[in-house]
Amino acid sequence: MPWDRNQMAERAAKELQDGWYVNLGIGIPTLVSNYIPNNVEVTLQSENGMLGMGPFPFEGEEDADLINAGKQTVTTLPQTSFFDSSQSFAMIRGGKINMAILGAMEVSEEGDLANWMIPGKLVKGMGGAMDLVAGVKRVVVVMDHTNKAGDSKVLKACSLPLTGKRVVNRIISNLGVLDVVPGSLKIVELAEDVTEAELRMATDATVVTTMSGKHSIPD
Repeated sequence: MPWDRNQMAERAAKELQDGWYVNLGIGIPTLVSNYIPNNVEVTLQSENGMLGMGPFPFEGEEDADLINAGKQTVTTLPQTSFFDSSQSFAMIRGGKINMAILGAMEVSEEGDLANWMIPGKLVKGMGGAMDLVAGVKRVVVVMDHTNKAGDSKVLKACSLPLTGKRVVNRIISNLGVLDVVPGSLKIVELAEDVTEAELRMATDATVVTTMSGKHSIPD
């Protein structure tokens, strides 16, 4: 059956590599911090000026002054540091962040990303998303494969205003894992008991595969 939010976050945590600096977007990506492998040491960075975020606090232990970019309460680590947002964005724009794991409303087969607004709905702004997709070395999107109406969010071309063009490297959805390759998307992995046919039916974009096993394809 399709992965739930926590299973998607757990799968996304497998993208982390030892020594990396990583930015987690709002929504499902924030859950990735709960699944960082024990043998991997990563430093989480937030646009609001925090480097070295710890896991979410237990109920009753929240500190309202310690928040991530999505205004969720977080914890500190012995190595945590604080600075103003201009320095945080300098890190992002300067290519110092190895990977961003972001949510999305739509992703195209070219790797275009739409994740900040739906026309006609009130939004607070793009936040750091535009800077992240332009300055980070690798962008992984974590999202449901379809919207609430059942329409695909993995498209030939995005219909919503773009955050960035050709910026996404990998998509992790509730149905599986797709890589952006020239002209299409390549299936890397399927969620447990999800078939290739089911993923294709839920995908508007062009999909290719060289699958050698049911649920995994070598990179």
